[in-house]
Amino acid sequence: MNVQILIFDGFDELDAIGPYEIWRMAADVQPKFSVLLVSLDGAREITAANGLHVRAEAKLAATRPDLVVVPGGGWLNRALAGAWAEAQRGSIPTTLAQLHREATTLASVCTGAMLLAAAGLLKDRPATTNHAAVEELRAMGARVISARVVDDGDIVTAGGITCGLDLTLWLVERFAGAEIAHVLEQHLEYERRGTVWKRPK
Repeated sequence: MNVQILIFDGFDELDAIGPYEIWRMAADVQPKFSVLLVSLDGAREITAANGLHVRAEAKLAATRPDLVVVPGGGWLNRALAGAWAEAQRGSIPTTLAQLHREATTLASVCTGAMLLAAAGLLKDRPATTNHAAVEELRAMGARVISARVVDDGDIVTAGGITCGLDLTLWLVERFAGAEIAHVLEQHLEYERRGTVWKRPK
């Protein structure tokens, strides 16, 4: 399973690096997983919201991803680099919409959901985001759910920052089973919080 975590200038560090570490741990336990930090422009150095310098390893979708994780950062303060700037630029939302059409599962952490919304992917769909951006998400057409993780099948969204840990452990459980997710919880010394909201069948 090919997991790609999208990073861009101004992304929030924990939104992406927390999930990255968990997916790397999952790959150690279950070799079917692979994970890469990717950017829209390929391998390059990226500066995150709090100044961390990270190198993207590859170009987004250079190999077909099964899952793409989209972090937030820079939305609430309308930073010149971050999710807000990327939504205005338009390239990331356009690419995410194309990946969704190609049956890639998309997951977002915090205001990464706003990039999914900018791609037109959350209209009339259940979703969540950082509590401070909930009304904007609703205004963009999403059906906001008060939960740390909202699993709507091919799109999974999470609330603010630390919810990315809950999101990733849930996705590991969904794709590899509860036993592996429990092993990772023990390694992390972290217990998931809240109930994952799933669309009623």
